[in-house]
Amino acid sequence: MPRYEYRCRPCGETFELSRPMAESSAPASCPSGHEDTVKLLSTVAVGGSAASAPASAPAAGGGGGGCCGGGCCG
Repeated sequence: MPRYEYRCRPCGETFELSRPMAESSAPASCPSGHEDTVKLLSTVAVGGSAASAPASAPAAGGGGGGCCGGGCCG
């Protein structure tokens, strides 16, 4: 279940809630009981890096896939 981050306007506390995506915009009370909260934009962390992925060389004859390499161009 996704976690969403919220900030309470009256006390300034930032808190997280786990809830279904369909309820991400539903009102959320802070742990102190205040109702005036806003959902914060979150960043997504993805593991791995492009440098660790092996590079693939095009096949002999230039058939590297894609539109023109795959033969869909005239």
